[in-house]
Amino acid sequence: MGSQEVLGQAARLASSGLLLQVLFRLITFVLNAFILRFLSKEIIGIVNVRLTLLYSTTLFLAREAFRRACLSGGTQRDWSQTLNLLWLTVPLGVFWSLFLGWVWLQLLEVPDPDVVPHYGTGVVLFALSAVVELLGEPFWVLAQAHMFVKLKVIAESLSVVLKSVLTACLVLWLPHWGLHIFSLAQLFYTAVLVLCYVVYFTKLLLSPGSTKPQILPVSRITDLLPSLTKTGAFVNWKEAKLTWSFFKQSFLKQILTEGERYVMTFLNVLNFGDQEGEVHMWKFSRLVIHPASFLPQPQEDIAVAAVVLESLLKLALLTGLTITVFGFAYSQLALDIYGGAMLSSGSGPVLLRSYCLYVLLLAINGVTECFTFAAMSKEEVDRYNFTMLALSCSFLVLSYLLTSWFGSVGFILANCFNMGIRITQSLCFIHRYYQRSPHRPLAGLRLSPLLLGAFALSGGITSMSEVFLCCEQGWLARLAHVAVGALCLAVTLGTAFLTETRLIHFLRTQLGLSRLADKWT
Repeated sequence: MGSQEVLGQAARLASSGLLLQVLFRLITFVLNAFILRFLSKEIIGIVNVRLTLLYSTTLFLAREAFRRACLSGGTQRDWSQTLNLLWLTVPLGVFWSLFLGWVWLQLLEVPDPDVVPHYGTGVVLFALSAVVELLGEPFWVLAQAHMFVKLKVIAESLSVVLKSVLTACLVLWLPHWGLHIFSLAQLFYTAVLVLCYVVYFTKLLLSPGSTKPQILPVSRITDLLPSLTKTGAFVNWKEAKLTWSFFKQSFLKQILTEGERYVMTFLNVLNFGDQEGEVHMWKFSRLVIHPASFLPQPQEDIAVAAVVLESLLKLALLTGLTITVFGFAYSQLALDIYGGAMLSSGSGPVLLRSYCLYVLLLAINGVTECFTFAAMSKEEVDRYNFTMLALSCSFLVLSYLLTSWFGSVGFILANCFNMGIRITQSLCFIHRYYQRSPHRPLAGLRLSPLLLGAFALSGGITSMSEVFLCCEQGWLARLAHVAVGALCLAVTLGTAFLTETRLIHFLRTQLGLSRLADKWT
């Protein structure tokens, strides 16, 4: 496969992931705005913090290291051993779901059943949904390794949309079910997701006229099940050792990623209602795009990886700056529309403005850290684990202290510190990686003075607009405030289009935008 073809595939995979994440975040955003009108904030806080943390922790402990190890090599391997290794995620998931379920039911504070009914059922079903999702792990890794982009898009989009529809219907018709609503919807989501992958591969392998089985390492659907290999070894021990190395690193990374939820869950620094408000603020920051998950393996082609890395860095930087600059002046209005006075009054706008600054760091880290982990050797991964251990401990301590002193804003400050350190480490690694090559992908973090001036001017104008037009002046003034922001955004994006020609060229040539434009001209 040529470099240009690899670049095109990586770009298309990045674009599909980008669109998927935007779709998922917007759906979740709208769904939570709807749910806030029908259910108590304590129920939503339990779901978005405690039960979601149980689900994500179980999946992380059972599969994260396996995914990274099994995707780190090429497609030429003994896939029977790889698939056997991946099936070990299921019993591992059963163990972690039982253990964590016991912790969630016996060691953590149980909410008042009159305020949050059916908590025990929620714990059981969220843990069960994690195990169900692990049943599709071999299918997911095989599809990812062979870049089945359409399958990923259809499966995840269909699962999220159907889950959202089911949740909305149950909230509207049976609001008294409480946690049963979210538990059933979560189980339904994982079942549909796994079913999509199983049905796709079954149909693909049974189709006599298909050309796909010629490039797949399996010819029958039963080949995807655990089996004895020709060499006699059940798994590839090199992959197994790499899995253990990634597990140690991923465990520390999970603390850094979900640290604020662990602090809220285990240390009770916020009550369930405050946790709900905190998480809804967090969802705004999660609207930032993370295309970095779809970077090509840099070992395959250094030049290709450099081009994609530079372009995604620029895209992430522009996305983060846009959210930061415009989010500052529209935080109160957005919260008022999203959740009413419950979110827009008090400290809500201050929290969201702080998150807007955090989003900028989050966007850059999403790209730089993904490349760093993909490019590291096993020895570098093991050495990096010690750094992650120190960072994880300092992050948890800092989160607890800052939250005790400043409340919810303390989480933001701790995460900003966390992201700043991680970005610095990744930038140093990338600089060393390309130091002896002609490629300089970190140029993606530089913007033209004209574009920086456009961002600064837009920030000043929209801030003044908020003072005089929002949010106590009625709907006409609010609409005028939105119009001012739309005009400033158009000018800023226009300036970016004129100045960031390398990024525009990358998007047009690699994501198919030029062909799309030709159809309309």
